Amino acid sequence: MARASSTKSAIRFTATLLQPRSAGRTASQGAGQGASGDGDWTFLLLPRPASAKLSSRGQVTVDGAFNGAAFRATLEPDGQGGHWLMVERRLRQAAGAEVGDVVTLELTPVSPDQEPEPRVPADLRKALATAPQKARDVWADVTPIARRDWIHWIVSAKKDETRAKRIATACEMLAKGKRRPCCFDRSGMYGKSLSCPVADDESQ
Repeated sequence: MARASSTKSAIRFTATLLQPRSAGRTASQGAGQGASGDGDWTFLLLPRPASAKLSSRGQVTVDGAFNGAAFRATLEPDGQGGHWLMVERRLRQAAGAEVGDVVTLELTPVSPDQEPEPRVPADLRKALATAPQKARDVWADVTPIARRDWIHWIVSAKKDETRAKRIATACEMLAKGKRRPCCFDRSGMYGKSLSCPVADDESQ
C-alpha cells in the first residue's frame, strides 16, 4: 500500500465526506473506472487553496493519508479549476469515516515514473487491436501519462459520435508517430466536459 509522505511538499487539509446523488462526467468514469452509483463510494472536494498547490488543473495522481489510512489515487478535475477525490468503500472503512464526517487528508503528488497505468476503455482497446502496427507500437511506447491524456481526450467527448471520431483520429495520429493528442482542455473548464459529482443534500 502507498505510504504517505511527510515532506514539506505534502498538501494538508480537511474536507467533508459526501455521498453522491448523481455522478458527474469524469475521465476515469469514461474510461470504465467510475463507480456505479450503488453507494459503494463517496467523495470529497479539495479546498481551493489545497487544489491550487497542485501543478495541474487536470488529473493528478497522489500518495496520501486519509484520516491516517495510506492510499494512492488520481484526483479528478471538477471543471472549475479545482479537484475532487473519489473515496472507495475500502478506504473509507480503513479510515473509520462516515458520510458527513470532516476528514483529514495529506496528499503528495507522485513523480512521473510512478504514475499508474490508466484503464483503457473497451471501445479504444478494440480500435487499437485493429489499428496499424505502428499505432500499437507507439501506444505501447508512450508513458502512462501520455496514454492517460489520449484516454482523457477521448472520454471527455460530450457525444457518442464525437467519441467515436476521436478514437479513429487517435489511431490515425498514433500510426503517424504522434505521441500526444492535439491540444485539449485537461481541466474541463472551457469545454465544460468534466464536472464533479453532485452531493446528496443530506450529506452536506
